[in-house]
Amino acid sequence: MSEQTPLTQAPSSQIDHLLTEDRRFAPTPEFAGNAIATAELYEEAKADRLGFWADRARDLHWHKPFTEVLDWSNPPFAQWFADGELNVAYNCLDRHVEAGNGDRVALLWEGEPGDERRVTYAELTDEVKRLANVLQGLGIGQGDRVAIYLPMIPEAVASMLAVARIGAIHSVVFGGFSADSLRARIDDAGAKLVITADGGYRKGKVSPLKPAVDLALGDRGTGVQETVEHVLVVKRGGNDVDWADGRDLWWHDVVPAASAEHEAQAFPAENPLFILYTSGTTGKPKGILHTSGGYLTQSAFTNKVVHDLHPATDVYWCTADIGWITGHSYVTYGPLANGATQVLYEGTPDAPHPGRWWEIVQKYGVTVLYTAPTAIRSFMKLGRAIPKQFDLSSLRLLGSVGEPINPEAWMWYRKIIGGKTAPIVDTWWQTETGSIMVSALPGVTETKPGSAQVPLPGISIDVVDEDGTHVGNGNGGLLVVTEPWPSMLRGIWGDPDRFVETYWEKFQKQGYYFAGDGARLDDDGDVWLLGRVDDVMNVSGHRLSTTEIESALVGNEAVAEAAVVGASDETTGQAVVAFVIIKQSYLSAHSPDGLAQSLRLWVGEQIGPIARPRDVYIVGELPKTRSGKIMRRLLRDVAEGREVGDTTTLADTAVMSVISAQVK
Repeated sequence: MSEQTPLTQAPSSQIDHLLTEDRRFAPTPEFAGNAIATAELYEEAKADRLGFWADRARDLHWHKPFTEVLDWSNPPFAQWFADGELNVAYNCLDRHVEAGNGDRVALLWEGEPGDERRVTYAELTDEVKRLANVLQGLGIGQGDRVAIYLPMIPEAVASMLAVARIGAIHSVVFGGFSADSLRARIDDAGAKLVITADGGYRKGKVSPLKPAVDLALGDRGTGVQETVEHVLVVKRGGNDVDWADGRDLWWHDVVPAASAEHEAQAFPAENPLFILYTSGTTGKPKGILHTSGGYLTQSAFTNKVVHDLHPATDVYWCTADIGWITGHSYVTYGPLANGATQVLYEGTPDAPHPGRWWEIVQKYGVTVLYTAPTAIRSFMKLGRAIPKQFDLSSLRLLGSVGEPINPEAWMWYRKIIGGKTAPIVDTWWQTETGSIMVSALPGVTETKPGSAQVPLPGISIDVVDEDGTHVGNGNGGLLVVTEPWPSMLRGIWGDPDRFVETYWEKFQKQGYYFAGDGARLDDDGDVWLLGRVDDVMNVSGHRLSTTEIESALVGNEAVAEAAVVGASDETTGQAVVAFVIIKQSYLSAHSPDGLAQSLRLWVGEQIGPIARPRDVYIVGELPKTRSGKIMRRLLRDVAEGREVGDTTTLADTAVMSVISAQVK
């Protein structure tokens, strides 16, 4: 290794901006005329930020109205609406039934094999009341923790709401996680109960869940699990399962037999609602803690104005699994608090055929679709011929969540899925923020492909340098939240010191929350996300965003998806290495020979020579978690010739050995 040069010194926070996007799309007059959100919301929030959030909170039902909006006397530990009392499940269920909307469909559930259920608000309320009685009969009460490990079935939503109804705390663990991952989360939360299923459908087969629970509760090297007293099991897959008498209970035996009488008790606004674990790149998962009143206020409000939700007429579909924060805020809590009708789909986008999602849109007349860029790019790879087979004319609004969406995928989404008219809301937020923080308002904002755009009314965002100084329009830096917000995390479960250190220490002097993301402000002051600061590369003294180089690659007619990493390089400090997936439509008409070199040159033309990849590898798949996030650290291992690290969280654990073979 050569001597350390100035190129490898600690870089500044300035991130070089290399891509320019000047396409603009204003909402149609028809959309703007019927939109729920208006420009006045920004003025209202600017004039009195706390008063604005108090008014949004009053859209909920409070058993005991609050008098105090925000207590920020002990930062960074916020309390919102702390002297008020409410019941989260009552707000999502009972009040709609009492208002005469019990016959409205809450869940249009579609199983992967094609079975279906329509669950009304009255039916869901009945199920949740019965389950609440079962939980209390098992000794679960306020503050107790319940682990939920279920497929995307109505019982998953009912379980979350029943736990919330009795003031307990749920920890939903994604059904794709292993027994060891499940055990770590159960142990950390100290769960008393696990709610699971025998199995669920995934890619045409039953994926077993109860066996993983049995393994998790057994001896994993440190003895058997000690806090779990019961396991409640939904019969879904029909797969054989072992049974522990006295511990295990069938849902169908106990829930229908329970009383449907259950009065929702009021709990303080700061009563914990859920713990959701985010797996850091290393070390112990962080249990992100959210509470009740502020979280429900912001998730319901943002769902209403960002998704332009008209509950009486819209059919809304957020494709996220309930194991992720998007499934908490925009499947369970936001839409049900708003009284919406929504689609719940059990399976994957490509089972039993690659047009499955579009078939569902057509079948139910979906009007609002909220999904991830990785899904959009996978559809681009398959080509427009598949969605063109279905009637997607019901779609009037499209949303994007999970990571920055590159402009070409944004344009494809708008043109092929949205019929060139549906506005796109590109949303930035995190498990930690609880709800959407930065997004266009679809009836107000002139949208820009690839930009998250503006903080929502009542949210204060800035882009700053390492010292916390505003970088100004046209510059890049670190994304921070400068004022407390209602749905903010209240801590890391059992580890307040780690909470302060992880999110608040960097800008302790200013009192800013640091999100860990890089961003830039364009000349209009709109926000463009540049990915995790950890993923920014330092090439010959230039700070380059992986997001922009990936966007340039996907802008090429041949490329469906790209992942870029920085690999150590003796000359430049770091070098750009790209892994690309080629569109099937391109491969059917062209040879891939020489494509890698032409893509290197393409990036140089689009961005500049500094960003030209040292290596471009054409691969069949990218390493993704089951939520669709690309695991760039594994690609970095390959690019730097190291042994590939832990692959247990990947949707397909074999994909890295295939990529490694292709690279060699």
